[in-house]
Amino acid sequence: MTRALLIEDQSLFAEVIAAALTRAGVDVVGTCSTGGDGIRVAQQLSPDLVLVDVGLPDQNGLAVGMQIIDRVAGAKVVALTGQDDPRMVREAIRAGFAGFLTKDLSTEEFLSAVRVIQDGRRVVRQHLHPRRQPVLPRGHAARLLSRQLTHREREVLSLLSTGVPGREIGERLGVSGNTVRSHVQTILSKLQVHSRAEAVAFALQNGLVDARDQSGPGSAA
Repeated sequence: MTRALLIEDQSLFAEVIAAALTRAGVDVVGTCSTGGDGIRVAQQLSPDLVLVDVGLPDQNGLAVGMQIIDRVAGAKVVALTGQDDPRMVREAIRAGFAGFLTKDLSTEEFLSAVRVIQDGRRVVRQHLHPRRQPVLPRGHAARLLSRQLTHREREVLSLLSTGVPGREIGERLGVSGNTVRSHVQTILSKLQVHSRAEAVAFALQNGLVDARDQSGPGSAA
């Protein structure tokens, strides 16, 4: 069984990815929110697969991944990002990363990419390139979809749009982490989108949240 380490400071995203990997038969041996902890745990546990966010709070994720490649023999390191930066992709590939994935991939696409990486092939999947951006509903269709959201679901979407971690969303709304995850999945279904990033893009595009609030704590890298 593949043993994976996740280095990601966005707790809700980390929870979703960890759950998806576990369902796919991957043993998630640890989750870290900083680069320093990620390097330390990687050296302790020697995982087969390391997924690292390039926008960690304490270090550049690419630098963290490079150190893990140097220090943990056989580890396949994959960069995760919310940005579309071809220069960053080239840097990661030159450094020996096994993959470079954007966070707006659907769960199915993400797991498919992981399986390819497990087979020893390199994967670069970018959905944020302008030519590949998802076509989101607008106008009347968007209004119809938006009306399906409950007040609580709108609250969750608003907090998601400011980058508030899943645990903090639960604390602010007085609900459990499982309830937050359930709300997120319902939001994705009702808005007919495939990821948190698409849901936030839909909300911004159609005025469900205020774009001026996007500089809140924990904004996606």
